[in-house]
Amino acid sequence: MSSQVGWVVLSDGARPTEDIYFLASAAPGLRRRGVAVERFAASRSFGSSWLHGRSLLRRYAGANLLLCRSLPVGWLRWLERHRHAFGYIAYLIDDDIFAAYNDLTLPAAYRKRMGRIAKHQPRLVSLVDEVVASSEPLARCFFSEHDNVQVLTPPLIAPLPSLQHFSLLPSSSANWKIGFYGTRAHLADLMHIAPAIEEIQSQRVDTQVEVMLGPHTPESLITLPRLNAPSPLTWETFKVYQREHQCHIGLAPLLDTPFNHGKSFIKFFDITAMGGVGIYSNRYPYTEIVHHGKNGLLVNDAPVEWRSALEHLLENPKAAANMAQQAAIDAKKFGNVEAAVQFWLKRSGAVTQ
Repeated sequence: MSSQVGWVVLSDGARPTEDIYFLASAAPGLRRRGVAVERFAASRSFGSSWLHGRSLLRRYAGANLLLCRSLPVGWLRWLERHRHAFGYIAYLIDDDIFAAYNDLTLPAAYRKRMGRIAKHQPRLVSLVDEVVASSEPLARCFFSEHDNVQVLTPPLIAPLPSLQHFSLLPSSSANWKIGFYGTRAHLADLMHIAPAIEEIQSQRVDTQVEVMLGPHTPESLITLPRLNAPSPLTWETFKVYQREHQCHIGLAPLLDTPFNHGKSFIKFFDITAMGGVGIYSNRYPYTEIVHHGKNGLLVNDAPVEWRSALEHLLENPKAAANMAQQAAIDAKKFGNVEAAVQFWLKRSGAVTQ
């Protein structure tokens, strides 16, 4: 690393978090301003010799560190010993880990993984100069744990497509594409609105639904006509898929649970990046960015309201296209990466060129 104070992402593999909030958003702008940015994988086979730690220290002593979500326990112990060798350390978090661990509706394997992170999270927090959370409610979870907690809402890192796919509607040769692109952590949210999807698919012949859950797709949906259930993709593959595929309508249900309370509005960007107009739960965080009928639809939890929202868009393709267009405008505004650049630049100890 150059003599200019820079950043090292000490990575435990949380690539989506690293990319969205730093590496694919702020890092290019930081580098243009002369701030060095590197990523160092925190191998879980750290070993007793701590060779990787010595390598990190030799190459990056004095650098600022960014920790995302978690850190292997061997690295945590090492960093506790060598905290003095580094500059500013920030902890970036985009989920309420403790709430996830305690949420019985989430998959057992996911809860177990969150439990391992939760066990050591207080030690991580005690090491850092600042906790950076992706939403206001999530930030509040750390107010009693740290005296410097700030919010960085998600930047938009995906390119936005043209909306040409709307021009084919209505057409006997083109189906509406309705997508749900949440992970298994949102399976309960999807199951709650499943009756609306079932009714739409039973009543119409011009709708195609995609649920990217593969074998974890709810049984009530997997047998529906014109339903695709591709397996979940790796982060890198999903970014390519997102650039190459479009949807018309995106579904983002979010039930009123402690885990969901900490969520950001990243799904607004995911849907917009695929050229779609979203139907969102009428609660935070979507109420912060979605203006009902302008850049998406906000609906309450009842499945009948989700069905009505779907029917409204399907019967009004021009209005749907207009909302998708406004969503793209708003995504660029609220997801401006320059805000992320400035956020991290202020913590870099560097002077802009």
